[in-house]
Amino acid sequence: MIVVTGATGNVGRVVVAALAAAGEQVTAVSRRGAQGAGGMPLDTPPGVRHVQADLADPAALEAAFAGADALFLLVAGDDPAGILAAAKAAGVRRVVLLTSQGTGTRPNGYRHPRAFEEAVRASGLEWTILRPTGFATNAYQWAEAVRTTRTAAAPFADVALPVVHPADIGEVAAEVLVKPGHASATYVLTGPAAVSPREQVAAIEAAVGEPVAFVELTREQARAMLLNVMPEQVADDTLEILGTPTDDERRVSPSVEAILGRAPRSFARWAEENAPAFK
Repeated sequence: MIVVTGATGNVGRVVVAALAAAGEQVTAVSRRGAQGAGGMPLDTPPGVRHVQADLADPAALEAAFAGADALFLLVAGDDPAGILAAAKAAGVRRVVLLTSQGTGTRPNGYRHPRAFEEAVRASGLEWTILRPTGFATNAYQWAEAVRTTRTAAAPFADVALPVVHPADIGEVAAEVLVKPGHASATYVLTGPAAVSPREQVAAIEAAVGEPVAFVELTREQARAMLLNVMPEQVADDTLEILGTPTDDERRVSPSVEAILGRAPRSFARWAEENAPAFK
């Protein structure tokens, strides 16, 4: 049986669906349990057990981990060693951890995900680490402005990064969880090509079928907006990646194609799939 944490998120729900479709026994873990935001029931695949649990409380994870031999783990809570100890006590033998590309490219930052990676490597469990680049879903930040004013604003208009479709991350995670050959591996996951903010907005424009104006923000304007939703150090690290990415952060990784046997989904495809959010 495989436990999937963050089971209602952009990645977790794909992991759950892919594992269930492959005939695996799955326990979906989320903080809200089988009821999502606003108390609405979640669309959980048949046969999937849904457990309400919070990774911030490792002592309460016994029921979630019961009977499991594998775990898909998000970076959540502040006690990765406690989470892994609870998993190990329940019989979990391998873990697939989702962190961030920045954990490898920005060694002086990203302390929280780095602590999880260190704990996983020291856990005695078989492990695999997935380090995705920026998510295509970050473009949802433009949805309201595109709907209401047909504009989208971002800094560093022409700095291109290979953002990744969350569905590709989820499908890679499911594959790694059930197939051998991935022990002690760390995979960087990217999209098929680097895409700038200006190019992303152009893809959204094509998807909605109406003109969308791109507005370039200064670094200071972008920083002020980020500070509304994240700590100062995280905001500064994010701006460094967006504005002055390293060669590794610009590079397209072969990992998605190598693991799934197909090219990763493009940002344009993500925009087409999610066009209703911008109309």
